[in-house]
Amino acid sequence: APRAAILKVMRERRIHQMPLVDESGKVVDVLTVDDIIGAKQKSNAVVIMAGGLGTRLYPLTQDTPKPMLNVGGKPILETIIQSFIDQGYVNFFVSLNYKAEIISDYFGDGSRLGASIKYLHETTRLGTAGGLSLLPSSIDCPVIVMNGDLLTRISVDSLLDFHERENAVATMVVREDNYQIPFGVVEVNGTQIVSVTEKPTQRHLVNAGIYVISAKGLENIPADTYYDMPTHFTKLASDGHRTAAFPLHEYWVDIGRLDELERAQREWPREVQ
Repeated sequence: APRAAILKVMRERRIHQMPLVDESGKVVDVLTVDDIIGAKQKSNAVVIMAGGLGTRLYPLTQDTPKPMLNVGGKPILETIIQSFIDQGYVNFFVSLNYKAEIISDYFGDGSRLGASIKYLHETTRLGTAGGLSLLPSSIDCPVIVMNGDLLTRISVDSLLDFHERENAVATMVVREDNYQIPFGVVEVNGTQIVSVTEKPTQRHLVNAGIYVISAKGLENIPADTYYDMPTHFTKLASDGHRTAAFPLHEYWVDIGRLDELERAQREWPREVQ
């Protein structure tokens, strides 16, 4: 079983030591309480955007905010937070709007999970970047920002290392998306047919809803205004700041529609086994 899955069992069953053996039964490692506690704690804050209305998942979201829908036996948001904790990130800000009290009542101050959770209360919907205007001005190291409806196996350390190597003010995680056009595509020169390609596949890099923003990139985010990440990245680039795209190859699912929720409920339990 993957190391992360073994650590999960140790944590749940309060096992203090666990030997790892190879196929021949030879002990190759011993996991300990230190491994359960997780990686060395990092100072970077994690901001999770959890204020969306979830209208495409109605009526499931009529009484429950989307990040609190269950996948794998627990709320999506709890899985997101725990995945960061497992990688050593324990300082959270959760941006809230729709049915905010359900989320804040469930998580409290985060101490139950061994973390610190503070809340950014949006009185009006501020978009995927506008909520960052509510962060304390004392933040001076890169902030990880993630939408509250994603499940992924991304390595946060690798993402931050990339951001630093690129000397970026802002980094966007991107993934390849393929779309097959369901028709034959005709290329013409005037009225002359040059070629016909049957049902070609187009490949694009798309926004995966995960970002790293340095302190410089947190400046000048408008307050009390709807402001999204694509707009912010475009503005940073036009102002001459370095922005970078981090390619994601690990598992990722965006739970925005019912079919995606059902897919996550099928696939995610296998991902964490």
